[in-house]
Amino acid sequence: MFQLSDLVRPIIVAPMAGGVSTPVLVAAAADAGAMGFLAAGYTSVDALVGQIAATRGLGADLFGVNVFVPAPEPVDLAAARAYRDLLAGLAERYEVRLPEPRQDDDGWAAKIEALLDERVPVVSFAFGCPPAEVVRRFRGVGTATLATVTSALEAAQAAAAGVAGLVVQGPDGGGHRATFDALAEPGTTPLDEIVVGVRGVTGLPVVVAGGIAGASDVGSWLARAQGVQLGTAFLDADEAGTSPAYRAALHDPRFTETVLTRAFSGRWARGLRNAFVDTFTAAAPAAYPAVNQVTGVLRRAAGRAGDAENLSLWAGTGWRATRPGRVAAVVDSLPA
Repeated sequence: MFQLSDLVRPIIVAPMAGGVSTPVLVAAAADAGAMGFLAAGYTSVDALVGQIAATRGLGADLFGVNVFVPAPEPVDLAAARAYRDLLAGLAERYEVRLPEPRQDDDGWAAKIEALLDERVPVVSFAFGCPPAEVVRRFRGVGTATLATVTSALEAAQAAAAGVAGLVVQGPDGGGHRATFDALAEPGTTPLDEIVVGVRGVTGLPVVVAGGIAGASDVGSWLARAQGVQLGTAFLDADEAGTSPAYRAALHDPRFTETVLTRAFSGRWARGLRNAFVDTFTAAAPAAYPAVNQVTGVLRRAAGRAGDAENLSLWAGTGWRATRPGRVAAVVDSLPA
């Protein structure tokens, strides 16, 4: 079964849902001695199985798949519908029709069964603690499990469920905060302090994530953790599925800061501040994934139009260090 010590380079390319984490990206990470993750979020079971096959077909033996844990409570669909009505003007501008929001667990049970059948080396979880029975079943087929946590309390819950390791996420990372409670306000405790708290409740191996940018950050953390996970650093990699408008925005001087917003998905996430964020953050309800369903049509339309002002430009606070190039070059620029 996989252990973090199996990596030639203790670098993990973070799972980035929505098309960024391609099989080519994941395979390139493996070729560079690191490990990449496919993102099961927002992907059908058939498409996920196809991505796993494509990754293996590219020669990657060591890779992972990230799965979103569904919330235990139903989503507030009334709030999501009201938000959809607020977005009607933008939908008219793009000439698209916004869908009816619905309850959705992202195919959780079917994805778990598919991943058990596929016997992938590693499965990581975000947005919640996987049930102990699910962890036990993965262990039974030789799949290691990692849980993404943002506090000592979450780490203790994940350890009790039997996971093999933890991805400890700090507040400066790009994309969604992995907090177990989707309704909670995101914490601001620095990553260093979170790691100290996590180590106070469990001795599980720790991978650190969130706002880590550049060789100096990575080198500092590798002296204190078993691995470092980076996402933003690979957004402009040649092998990533990042859209042209998204890539351009990473280097556009009109985008000057990252902020937390619920506007695109209904869950707190960090991205470049743009017009959509400014206009809709205050009104966006805590209704994930229903809000994500509604705005997905708009984001795709904005992408087709090359309109970065209405895209979810997920990025960590260190996004200015992101550079284009091959995955291998990015990995080689980091300490071993």
